[in-house]
Amino acid sequence: MSQALSTDILIVGGGIAGLWLNARLRRVGYATLLVENDRLGGGQSVKSQGIIHGGTKYALSGALTGSSEAIADMPRRWREALAGSGELDLSGVRLLSDAHYLWSPGTLAGNLTSFFASKAMRGRVDQVKGDALPPALQHPKFKGKVYRLAELVLDVPSLIARLAELSGDGLLAGKHVTPLREDGELVGLVVDGREIRARRIVLSAGQGNADLLAALDIQQPAQQLRPLHMVLVKAPTLKPLYAHCLGGGPKPRVTVTSHPAADGQWVWYLGGDLAEADGVARDEAAQVRFARQTLAELLPWVDLSAAEWRTLRVERAEPAQSGLVRPDNAFLSEQGNLLVGWPTKLALAPDFADRVIASLERAAVRPGNHPDLPELPRPAVAQPLWEELFA
Repeated sequence: MSQALSTDILIVGGGIAGLWLNARLRRVGYATLLVENDRLGGGQSVKSQGIIHGGTKYALSGALTGSSEAIADMPRRWREALAGSGELDLSGVRLLSDAHYLWSPGTLAGNLTSFFASKAMRGRVDQVKGDALPPALQHPKFKGKVYRLAELVLDVPSLIARLAELSGDGLLAGKHVTPLREDGELVGLVVDGREIRARRIVLSAGQGNADLLAALDIQQPAQQLRPLHMVLVKAPTLKPLYAHCLGGGPKPRVTVTSHPAADGQWVWYLGGDLAEADGVARDEAAQVRFARQTLAELLPWVDLSAAEWRTLRVERAEPAQSGLVRPDNAFLSEQGNLLVGWPTKLALAPDFADRVIASLERAAVRPGNHPDLPELPRPAVAQPLWEELFA
């Protein structure tokens, strides 16, 4: 058996939630070790559109919901981190857009007057025109209205890489995880034959939490999966666009983010209602046809004749909710020495870390003294998904 290790906090799952938590804990003095069985950020994280929501998309009915209130402060916290003055120093992370936008086709603009005039939205949206429009909408044929949100869009691969840097030597590549118990109490994990003792163990592995809980013979908390069928389109004619296009219902018809490929072209990554229930039911060819038709209707001036298309199925892992309802906040379950959680959205990674730190403070788990970690096998960092899909 490999040399046994000890640490204050052992984190399993190297997506953005686990990496953010790891960096926060190390910054306030805890000894930590994060275990990842594949690539850092290689699950849900690298498949994210990178939007740091402030809740506006959850308030399209004209009133703030639990989701919009819970997430409202996240853009400020992320901006401070990006400026190097927040709870983490993310000053090296690429900011793709300083704002996200709501975009209404001309036929729907009149229906939104009450929404944007509502007290709930005052100070959170501003209409933009002319040169202030996103580049892809600066066309004479565009007749809709555009509203600037106090949100932002990040380059997720650079975020993953920066959070990995902040983890220092506290990362371990490990495939096989089994419980380490003494007198029936969970005191650590055995990772690829190596004993790791910890005062608290945090499961933050997204969809992988279900298998980890099964390995620990724990039934709760249960997990739900929210399936999506995303679309990526790459073309030399594309210009940057970061916007929710509003439809007739409470969800955006399509959400577009733009990502720079290594060859200098832009890749549009399409989510929103297009990727949800009906989109999940379509096969790849049908989903591409639907996406092509949608963009042709909404942006007929964009030349997609030479475009390449790909689809990507994503399973968003969350704590189980009645009727597959989306959780309002990050989620954390405390079971003795074991903490199990899901951030539920990229933007809520700081909220997830807050919950873990609050749990440690309630239990009076303070930083301890541990030997320096030896050199450990380090997990690789996930590459941009568009480079893999369009290779």
